[in-house]
Amino acid sequence: MPNSSRRVFLAAGLGAAVAARFARADSPGDLAALTLKQASDRIRSRKVSPVELTEACLDRIKTYNPKINAWITVMREKALAQAKVLGEEQAAGRFRSLLHGIPIGLKDSVDTAGARTTAASAVYEYRFPAEDAEVVRRLKSAGAVLIGKCNMHEFDAGATSAVSYWGPVRNPWNLERVAGGASGGSAAAVAMENCYGALGTDAGGGIRTPSSHCGVVGFKPTFGRVSMRGIIPFAWSLDHCGPIARTVEDVALLLQQIAGYDRLDVDSVDQPVPGYSTAIGAPVTQFRLGIPVQFYDHLDDDVSRAVEDAIALLNKMTRGSHEVGLPSLLHAGVGAEIAAFHENLRGVNGGGYEPATARVFPNTPDATRAADYIRGWRELEMVRRTVDEDIFRKQNVDLLLAPATRHAAPSIEVELVQVGGGAGGRGGGGRGGGANFAGSGDAAGGGRDGEAGANARQRAPLDPEENTRPFNGYGLPTIAVPCGFTKDGLPIGLQIAGPHFAEINVLALAYAYQEATDWHKRRPPLQPDTKVPILSKAAAEQTGG
Repeated sequence: MPNSSRRVFLAAGLGAAVAARFARADSPGDLAALTLKQASDRIRSRKVSPVELTEACLDRIKTYNPKINAWITVMREKALAQAKVLGEEQAAGRFRSLLHGIPIGLKDSVDTAGARTTAASAVYEYRFPAEDAEVVRRLKSAGAVLIGKCNMHEFDAGATSAVSYWGPVRNPWNLERVAGGASGGSAAAVAMENCYGALGTDAGGGIRTPSSHCGVVGFKPTFGRVSMRGIIPFAWSLDHCGPIARTVEDVALLLQQIAGYDRLDVDSVDQPVPGYSTAIGAPVTQFRLGIPVQFYDHLDDDVSRAVEDAIALLNKMTRGSHEVGLPSLLHAGVGAEIAAFHENLRGVNGGGYEPATARVFPNTPDATRAADYIRGWRELEMVRRTVDEDIFRKQNVDLLLAPATRHAAPSIEVELVQVGGGAGGRGGGGRGGGANFAGSGDAAGGGRDGEAGANARQRAPLDPEENTRPFNGYGLPTIAVPCGFTKDGLPIGLQIAGPHFAEINVLALAYAYQEATDWHKRRPPLQPDTKVPILSKAAAEQTGG
């Protein structure tokens, strides 16, 4: 049960779903409604100050965080002090980067020196890191204003962000729905214009799933492209750090500052960092697109319709598409990695995992067997070494297209009570510590005309990361962009993936699609007086708040 020290954001009163009707962005005069690029342009032209941008975001957080619960820690005084210094530099004509003076959020698994970093768990309630994560150091050097720590799924152990010591993150488009996870707070905060961008992490879909559910853009770069040093892991071999923002251009600007080699991160790759903004407006007519057929089974009708429309549009903009297969990958070492990190945490602070999280993590000696770990790593390395050849060159494609999720954001209540926290295919210590990274579909069967609608909804539990997890195993750069809405007004996302270190091509196609549509311009209709639904007792027992 929640203790009195917890921050409780859930309001009393009858809960009702937010009517998720399309809403355009506020006028350009509303500072919080600016894109990151627009805000950056105003900073550099001295039309607005870093303090003004920071205050605009803090006002939005004060108004809407009681509704969406996207923030665990708001670093108000530190952010304003940082913004003041950056404003003085602005007045002197000094600009550190295009992020100078721009308020950015951080997932609560990203270490910040002197600021609490909990991974949304009671286990780390009193954890104050001594050092910044490498990505935080880079953002500070670039002049970003770090405004706070975003709520998430506890220890990344699920794909809903419904399970958190601080209470569930709620979807801005419908407060009864999950925001997705594990970086749900980052995506919800960006969608509600609480900040101009945020960092998330992605071990199976943690950036792309919530971005899809919240109607924003999320980018998982190539494995090793962005340092993970100073970030609480889920599984070292699968974790990626990446940006979430409202446009593809904004994501490119964020990625530019956090990408690059870190000699103190064993998984960091020493590859030159290109200028990612060169992707913005680059030609895409030369691209050949691949359709991985196993990702199109069991789609909800609205998702199927939106993605098929997106493919039809992209076919006109490129050399067209054809179906491809993907190599299978069963990473047997995942359970061992999870167990290795958590073996000394079960007794910390009363062993305070939320019930749904405790069921996910491996808790048997078999889960930590060295043989499992070594086998899993060898398999992963072999697939990553050959995946560019097997997927792209042999099958004659440049980029892949797939739905980000097979269904729209599910109910928080259903996920907590019936599914047990929305863990999906995560972890699986009790299931032998393996995770299927090839998706549930058959590479040669089903195709894009498989089971849909009511039949798809009968599959229980739904795995929210079926379509995102394979790209973590492969280590490929993958972006999720808005591509439509369900009849109930919930966002739908499209994934675009490319070969290792082909971030520019992925960004180029994503930007071209974005510019040909207006899905990214639509904003949640959430209002300050909207009542927050109350969780049932059974659901509340599975999470915090």
